[in-house]
Amino acid sequence: MNTLFLFLSFLMGVVVLSSNYLVQFPIKYYGLEEILTYGAFSYPIAFLITDLANRSYGKLVARKIVYIGFAIGISFTLLFSTNFADLISIRIAIGSGTAFLVAQLLDVQIFDQLRKKKWFIAPLTSSLVGSTIDTFLFFSISFYATGIPWVTLSLGDLAVKILVALVMLIPFRLLLGTFKAVKA
Repeated sequence: MNTLFLFLSFLMGVVVLSSNYLVQFPIKYYGLEEILTYGAFSYPIAFLITDLANRSYGKLVARKIVYIGFAIGISFTLLFSTNFADLISIRIAIGSGTAFLVAQLLDVQIFDQLRKKKWFIAPLTSSLVGSTIDTFLFFSISFYATGIPWVTLSLGDLAVKILVALVMLIPFRLLLGTFKAVKA
């Protein structure tokens, strides 16, 4: 378990760092710059990591992975992608940390409550609820009253996260055989 635990924790940190960096860049194709950033595509992978850890090791270990991934991701975000002279950059770091912890811990709890249902119920429900909470917390903390169209960006972001949550069911199902389910 130690190698997989460390790998999942590190991967969580990479996802947080990547998403925090990519959210600063709107997609400038097809008129999407007002409604979508690149971060929407990377962040839902965090829910896959949390759900696989929860299925395999239970909610206590999944929470540890969330905390370790948070520490890694936020540390690197503060070191490499936060411009402390720019208020929005600081707000992105604060919004990201707050939204990440609330959404991921909620995901762990919901998944744990639904783990005995059909295989797709727990990861899909927990990811959809977590993504919704994460999106609105992040965008409101990071961009409220900045002139950035945060409501439309959050709606576009959430639409992509929902799509990606559906797509993430494929690797979740494929990896279920690799991970031994915890009896809860």
